[in-house]
Amino acid sequence: MSEERPWLKNYPKGIPANIDETIYPTLTALLDDTFKKFGRKEAFSCMGKELTFAQVDKQSGNFAAYLHSRGLEPGDKIALMMPNLLQYPIALFGCLRAGVVIVNTNPLYTPREMRHQFTDARVKAIVICENFAHHLQQVLPDTGIKTIIVTSIGELLGFPKGWITNFIVRYIKRMVPRYNLPNVVSFKEALRQGRKFSIKAFQASPEDVACLQYTGGTTGVAKGAMLTNRNLVANMMQIRAWGTVALCQGEEVALSPLPLYHIFAFTVNCLALFSLGALNVLVVNARDLPSVMKEFKKYNITCMTGVNTLFNALLHRERFAGLNFGSFKFALGGGMAVQKSVAEQWHKVTGHPLVEGYGMTESSPVASVNPLDGFGKLGSIGLPLPSTDMRIVADSGQALPAGEVGEIQIKGPQVMKGYYNRPEATAETIKDGWLSTGDIGMMHSDGYFQIVDRKKDMILVSGFNVFPNEIEGVVAAHPKVLECAAVGQPDEKSGEVVKIFIVKKDKSLTEKEIIAYCRENLTGYKVPKIVEFRKDLPKSNVGKILRRELRDDVAG
Repeated sequence: MSEERPWLKNYPKGIPANIDETIYPTLTALLDDTFKKFGRKEAFSCMGKELTFAQVDKQSGNFAAYLHSRGLEPGDKIALMMPNLLQYPIALFGCLRAGVVIVNTNPLYTPREMRHQFTDARVKAIVICENFAHHLQQVLPDTGIKTIIVTSIGELLGFPKGWITNFIVRYIKRMVPRYNLPNVVSFKEALRQGRKFSIKAFQASPEDVACLQYTGGTTGVAKGAMLTNRNLVANMMQIRAWGTVALCQGEEVALSPLPLYHIFAFTVNCLALFSLGALNVLVVNARDLPSVMKEFKKYNITCMTGVNTLFNALLHRERFAGLNFGSFKFALGGGMAVQKSVAEQWHKVTGHPLVEGYGMTESSPVASVNPLDGFGKLGSIGLPLPSTDMRIVADSGQALPAGEVGEIQIKGPQVMKGYYNRPEATAETIKDGWLSTGDIGMMHSDGYFQIVDRKKDMILVSGFNVFPNEIEGVVAAHPKVLECAAVGQPDEKSGEVVKIFIVKKDKSLTEKEIIAYCRENLTGYKVPKIVEFRKDLPKSNVGKILRRELRDDVAG
C-alpha cells in the first residue's frame, strides 16, 4: 500500500491512512450528532451577534418545516444567495434537514449568470439578500422559482443593532436598489411560520445529492457539480482526520472571511470545523480588511481560511503585525496558489504557518493539504488526504513516475457524482473513477505534490511551456511589487510572449527594474517582454486574480 501511496510515510503521527465515511450516512446525521454534542456552545458569530449550536438546531428545524409547508419536496432545488450572514448556516442546515438540494449562488452574479444557474438547476425556491433582489426581479419570469424568501443584512442582529445596520445599508449607503417581487416572505417570518409545522419524514441515502455547486465557468458554461451526502461527509471526515494534530474539539475559534457559498469555506468552515464544535466567526465582506482585523481583536482566533490575495493584503496593513496571535495555530490557504513569498512573510509576522491545500469544486473540494504542524513543504500543495489517491498522467492518460510533469488526477470518496444533466462533460472529466483536474503538476519522491499551473493558462513561447505561477512567484518576491499576474500575448516570432501585469507597492518601480530582476531569476524565454502597471487587478468574489479577464484585455 505505501508503495502505491508514497505520501503515507510522511503523514504526521496519528493521522490514519483511510477514513470511514459510513459513520454518518447523511449530512443530517452529522448535524444531529453535532447539535447534541455542543448544544449551548457558540456556533456562529456575525457582526458581534452570536448563535449557539442549540439555537441553530432550533431555527434550522423551523426553516426545514417551513420549506415543507410551502410544498417543497426532497430533491427539489433551492438557491442560497447571500454574503456571510447568520441566516446562511440556518438556511443551509434547514435545507439539508428538509432534503432540499442547495444551489449556492454568488450574490455578485449578473442577471445573465443568475438566469443560467437557476434554469440549468431547475431552482424552485430562493433565499436572497435584499441587496440583490432587483436582479432576481429581472430574471424571475424565466425561472421556475415560486418561493421567495428575502433577508436583510441586519435581520438577525437584534434590536437596535439590526435596525441601525439596515438603516445605514438602505438609506445612507443606498446599497439596496428598489425591487418588486411577488409573494415575498422575510427570513424571520419564514422561521416564525415554520414553528407551526413539523418536518415531514423522508428516506435519505448517502448517494442523494445534497448540493449542486456550480463551477466558476472559466471553461465555457458553468456546470453544476453534484455533491452527495457521501462526498461531503467523506471530505469533512478527511479534513477532521487531518486536523487531529492541531485541532481540539470544542475549543477552536475559526475566522471565516471567505464566503460560505464558496466550496472551500462551505466544507472546511461550515461543515468540518462546525462538526468539531468550533465557533465560526463570519466576516460579511472579506475585502473590508479593517472588519477582518477587528475580529482578531475581539476573539482569540485559532485558525482561519483564506486565499493568497487576502493574506497578502493583510500583511500590507500596518496594524496587522500588531494584532494578538497568541492563540493562533495556522492559516489555511486554497482557491489559488499560495505564493512562497506570502507564506514566508505570514510566518514571520504571525509566528505561525500559512498552510497550502489543494482541491476543486468537483472534489468537495479538498484533495491534498500540507501538514498542519508547520512541517509541510513551502510551495507544495501537500500530501493527499486519507482515503485519497492522486497521480500525474501524460496526455495519453498513462501514469507518470515521481518527478515527471503532467496532469493531476484525483480518486476518492469526495469525488463528485458528476455534472448535473451533463453526462458527456462528466465522462470527459471522470475516467475510471479518476477526476481529471486540468491542473499541471508533479509528485516528488516523498509523495508531496506540486502545482505547476492550469492547463489553459499555459503560455507557449517558441515551443517552450511557460507557467504563469512561476513568473508570478518570482515577480511577487520583488520588494516593490504588491500584486501581479502573468498571461501570454500573441507574438509573430515566438507564438506568444510573457506579459506581466503589476500593482506597485512602491511608486518608484520601473519596467527596467522588473525586467532586470526577472533576468536574474528566470531563463531567457520566461522573462516578461511586456510590463503593464495597473492600479488594481480583476478578482473573483473570493479574491482570486482573474487571468482570464487579463487575457481578454490582451486579445481585445
